[in-house]
Amino acid sequence: MKKYLAELVGTFTLTFLGCGAAVALGCGSDTASIVGTALAFGLAVVAMAYTIGGISGCHINPAITLGCFLTGRMNAKDCGMYMVFQVIGAILAAALLSAIVSSAEPSAVITTATGANACGYGVTNGLLVEIVLTMLFVLVVLGATSKTNGATNNFAGLAIGLSLVLIHLVGIHFTGTSVNPARSIGPALFEGGQALSQLWVFIVGPFVGGALAAGVWKCIHPAKN
Repeated sequence: MKKYLAELVGTFTLTFLGCGAAVALGCGSDTASIVGTALAFGLAVVAMAYTIGGISGCHINPAITLGCFLTGRMNAKDCGMYMVFQVIGAILAAALLSAIVSSAEPSAVITTATGANACGYGVTNGLLVEIVLTMLFVLVVLGATSKTNGATNNFAGLAIGLSLVLIHLVGIHFTGTSVNPARSIGPALFEGGQALSQLWVFIVGPFVGGALAAGVWKCIHPAKN
């Protein structure tokens, strides 16, 4: 149970700090806000990797959990429970963030109340972006945490966090960057509107990307683990 709770705490932290930065910085209003938001998501992952990595592996992302399941690193029960607790963590974070923003002065609210995702160039474009970015991100996770990397996997948290910064720098312009169904579900439930109607994109896209990453990793990983 502790590893499931760790995933809840980790996903809560990622969603609250990442989406909170997007809200506070008015993500998309200028280049600085985009870079700041990207750094916030990446640094949140780094922080949680070294906080709960030894407990649950710090997936804090259903797409990563799916990739780990498909590559045989976890069983079906843990896969399902991880996803459930990740979504709960994200919903709690979005609820708190929404409450904080709604109680702030109107002049302080620069962007959406929860940092929800939306397809800026249509759902087809958004789906493609989310699939590709998630595939690359989960591939980094699978590779960085592989036992075949020897001592270098001690720096997996840093590699994963920095890669998420890069992913956000590319994806924010197109979708706000999800690559994480839980991170999208929580905010969308409180944002409503376009974020909720397009939520399927940010569930299907990352899951497809995660599955593709698992397939690619199976093709390129060394025979011995």
